Amino acid sequence: MTAATLASLAEKAVKWSALTTAARFVLQLGAQVALARALGPGNYGIYGIGIAVLTFAAFLSGSAFSWNLLLQERIDDNDIRFAFTWQSIAGAATALGMLLLAPLFADFFGDPRVTPMVQWLSLACLLTALSAPAVCLLQRDLNFRSLGLLQLASYGVGYLGVGLPLALAGWGAQSLALACVVQAAVTLVGAFVLRRHPVRPLFAHAAGAQALRTGRTVFVTNIVNWLLGNLDRIVIGRLLNAQAVGLYTLAYNFAQIPNTLLVSAIQPTFLASGARMAHEPQRLAQAWLLVLACVLVLVTPAAVSMALVAHDLVALLYGPDWNDSAWVLALMFLCLPAWAGWGLSTPVLWNTGRKHMEALLQLPLLAVAVPVWWLLTPQGLRWAAIVSAVVVYARMLVTVAAGLRALQLRWAQLAPMFVRGALLAAWCAAAARGAQLAVAPMDNAALSFAAGSLASFLAMAVVVLAAPQWLGEQARLALSRLLPFVRVAEAPAAGSATAREKQA
Repeated sequence: MTAATLASLAEKAVKWSALTTAARFVLQLGAQVALARALGPGNYGIYGIGIAVLTFAAFLSGSAFSWNLLLQERIDDNDIRFAFTWQSIAGAATALGMLLLAPLFADFFGDPRVTPMVQWLSLACLLTALSAPAVCLLQRDLNFRSLGLLQLASYGVGYLGVGLPLALAGWGAQSLALACVVQAAVTLVGAFVLRRHPVRPLFAHAAGAQALRTGRTVFVTNIVNWLLGNLDRIVIGRLLNAQAVGLYTLAYNFAQIPNTLLVSAIQPTFLASGARMAHEPQRLAQAWLLVLACVLVLVTPAAVSMALVAHDLVALLYGPDWNDSAWVLALMFLCLPAWAGWGLSTPVLWNTGRKHMEALLQLPLLAVAVPVWWLLTPQGLRWAAIVSAVVVYARMLVTVAAGLRALQLRWAQLAPMFVRGALLAAWCAAAARGAQLAVAPMDNAALSFAAGSLASFLAMAVVVLAAPQWLGEQARLALSRLLPFVRVAEAPAAGSATAREKQA
């Protein structure tokens, strides 16, 4: 595949992924609000505990076998059969373990509602494991149009078609468990229809040793990532209660929606196309710098603006039962640049032969974070959230630093992006806060949210339309791929940074 063809396919993939993930954002937001209001913090907390267990189980269920299909430059039917065989075995074994250990999880968290939650989610674990090869093959093919539409449909069927009616019928936390199972089932069927692959068992394979080595690395990395991303909820559930887990989970999940949409729109494309650029580090570096420019320059002001309207958002969407989650939501919104920067930097390590570094770099963070969470969480939910925020930013910094070393880049090349992002954040925040103060006497959450959001949007629009040079060349170039009317520098000198970026 030529560089031009790969670039064209990658750009189309990003656009389709962005479109479908934006639609999923609207769908997830509506479903989350409706379900949270119907179930309350307690039931939502039980679901949060169950999802933390399911996420851990998914790492044990052999997802690394399918992930290996995405990382290889070339694959054949034997690679797929080998991955599917061991993926299925590991998925079935893990699902059985969840089913049998569910009462022990309930004892650990001191809530009997955890038992049926984990038992239902064991089925979702099996279905997700079985669908992983087809999903990874769709990502490898850069077929994000079909994959995005499938994810949109499966979420809608699961959470709006099944979960919400059951919640309204009084099924409590189990309505969310069944919604997750249905979503996994629809994904399994749809992914296999879209990307059929051989399913005949193959227990041994010439490239099996390499797949297992990659699998071990993926497994260890995923476990470390799970610990850093879920231990906060585990500790909150153990030391506080399900109500606190519900409040925290709502804020965490809500803030994660824009991050998940951004990362899922770009990371798989970056990973799949980056695997084809593994021997061209200069092109990989140029593409990564464009991605980081989007995060640091464009996401940062959006994150700060969202943090300012977080209290209005909770009051408007969820009601007074959820007020205690507003402060946590604001803090989690401020983590968006770090989440995105970390998630969009890990493909650099995997595509430069440093896949083991992701876990190794984060182990010291884990060693420090665990005792700090345990000591500070009894002081209240806010302290647990503060520790989580510090951990998120630390993960981003160590991962980006490793990426810079891998591609022989310097922090100085990112410094202008940090500065521009901070200045734009201050500009948008001033506009949002000024608008909120102007309508404060009316004491209306909807009006305050609308005023702050609109003012921030208009402040950013002024920069994009009237003074795009404030964004910097890389952010302007990246933004122009989606918004053609954004002006970029004309006639860059041959061999200049901008010229190289356009070629990327």
